[in-house]
Amino acid sequence: MLQAPPAAPGMREEEIDTPALLIDLDSFEANLDRMQALLAPTGARLRAHAKTHKSPVIARLQMRRGAVGQCVQKIAEAEALAWGGVPDILVSNEVIGRGKLARLAALAGLSEIALCTDDPSQIAVLEDVASAARTRLRVLVEIDVGAGRCGVAPGPDAVALARRIAASPQLRFAGLQAYHGGAQHIRKENERKSAIESAITLTRRTVEQLRQQGLDCPIVGGGGTGSFAFEAGSGVFTEIQAGSYCFMDADYAQNLDESGLPVSTFRQSLFVLATVMSRPRPDGAVIDAGHKAVAVDSGLPLVWQQPEIRYVGASDEHGNLTIGAAATPPELGQKLRLVPGHCDPTVDRYDWYVGVRNGRVECLWPISARGGFS
Repeated sequence: MLQAPPAAPGMREEEIDTPALLIDLDSFEANLDRMQALLAPTGARLRAHAKTHKSPVIARLQMRRGAVGQCVQKIAEAEALAWGGVPDILVSNEVIGRGKLARLAALAGLSEIALCTDDPSQIAVLEDVASAARTRLRVLVEIDVGAGRCGVAPGPDAVALARRIAASPQLRFAGLQAYHGGAQHIRKENERKSAIESAITLTRRTVEQLRQQGLDCPIVGGGGTGSFAFEAGSGVFTEIQAGSYCFMDADYAQNLDESGLPVSTFRQSLFVLATVMSRPRPDGAVIDAGHKAVAVDSGLPLVWQQPEIRYVGASDEHGNLTIGAAATPPELGQKLRLVPGHCDPTVDRYDWYVGVRNGRVECLWPISARGGFS
């Protein structure tokens, strides 16, 4: 059931019902502009990853600034974006099951649709579904460039699978998916760069071998918020699939540059707003944001701009804070901004974004692609 909006336009931030998911609009818009400015001289296009924001509204704002389309991980996300008017969608994941594939093929009447495969046994099913929907599905071959997750081996195995796709009248070979997810959170710049350089080498060799077989790669996709500069500057990748850059989180903030300082390319723009609901001790407080309000898989959230106040534990509906001696203790009923450790699953807990500018609510955006398992 859709949750009631926690705020209304014009409301002051301290009046917002909590817990609520806030977007600082000035920082958010600066992030969108910054990514496009960084990619412009490289020739690589942005295909922003909607698994982060799960919102056709944000997708369209990204595309207004030049993004070529969106990535998703699930059919339900693709459906929400297509129904919301996003014209070009890549499911950057394998889709297994005739029912899900039929749903995906049905979207081809609304948007340009593409998906990934890493197994030749799936080709016949893809052909059947495309034929039944009277469409040609764009299919990318996913290669494993070091993440150790999905993907066929780069080189001959990938070429053989691409040739099988290209030979099908129901399918179109659309290129390679070459995302190294494991490298995104390698903290040291030189180690992160080394991992991506290896991925670039494997991808370049596969692209060259495909071209030797007469197969072009319209899409060579990959790259994330932690590594996109390397892929974009490689001359190999044509599309960058960064998602978290628009929001950022506490985990990405731990990535370092060459000098060992935090990378500061993008601003923190996503927050969980919480209310102090109890002050049981002078050095502690309890807020109304626990496991159901903020993801902790990548660490506990931070209290924004108050390092002396630490979030130290969560239960279902409570978050425990410790208050350092140098901190100004928060009052009962006071609102605090939290920086989530991991933005993607935190977003998935909410139905609404509350867009705030200069301390006032400016807009409410539905998170229409959240939830579900399909």
